[in-house]
This record gives sequence, C-alpha cells and structure tokens, in this order.
Amino acid sequence: MHLTLKQETTRPPGENQLKQQEKFDDFLKIFNFERPHQALDKKYPSEVYKKSERPYKGIEPIFYPFHDKTIQVTECGRICQKNWKVNLSRAFAGQEVGVKEVEDGIWVVSFLDYDLGYFDEGGKRVEPVDDPFKIKVLPMSPE
Repeated sequence: MHLTLKQETTRPPGENQLKQQEKFDDFLKIFNFERPHQALDKKYPSEVYKKSERPYKGIEPIFYPFHDKTIQVTECGRICQKNWKVNLSRAFAGQEVGVKEVEDGIWVVSFLDYDLGYFDEGGKRVEPVDDPFKIKVLPMSPE
C-alpha cells in the first residue's frame, strides 16, 4: 500500500500541504472503496472490514508501590515537583514515572520495571544508567 500511495500521490506532489492532503484523502477513498484487491479475492477493503467486538479500555494506570512518588512527566519532558525541574526526555511526555530516594538527595527514576537513571536535588537532568532495557539473565546453576 505504501509504495502505491507514494507512486499515485507524490508524482507530481501537491502544490501545497492542503492540496497534498487532498491527494492522500482521494487515494484512500479509491483504495478502500473502489479498487478491488487481489489479496482480498477481488473485494474492497470496506467490504471485508469488521469492527472489533472488544471495546478498547485503554491501559491501566501505572502504579509504583516501591517508590516514594509517582510523577507525570511534563510535555517538555521534565519531572517537576516542588522546587525540582529535572530534564528526563520528551519521549516520556505525559507518562507517569516513579521516583525513589536511594540516598540523601539522590533519586532514581523508573518507568514500568526499568530504572532509567539518577538525579540529585540540585541537578538539572537525569543521568542515565548503562542500559536500562538490557535483558537480565539469571545463571542456570550457581557453578
């Protein structure tokens, strides 16, 4: 689909963003309602599409029972609490992270089951751990 979309909507491209979006929208109408697909036994995608019977419930709220605080990361990627303004990452914007004081004034930041890094109360950014997503493999035997 992506190659076909590119070939049929970008050569030549639209004169501006609105015209280009119009080309994309027209393509989708034809692709889903007017063009038979070999993979669908010459049917249109709109003929075979079925809405899921399971409702989407969203994700469960994240809870950090072993941390001191649960804080939502701001849209600019910061952890803000009282006098803290600590840069984490915009990738976590809107997500909840757990923070836990591990030593006097030294805090660890976790997302789900992963420790992302540390910061001190005077610091401006989270210093990352080596590889928070590294798979932890336990030895098979103590030998």
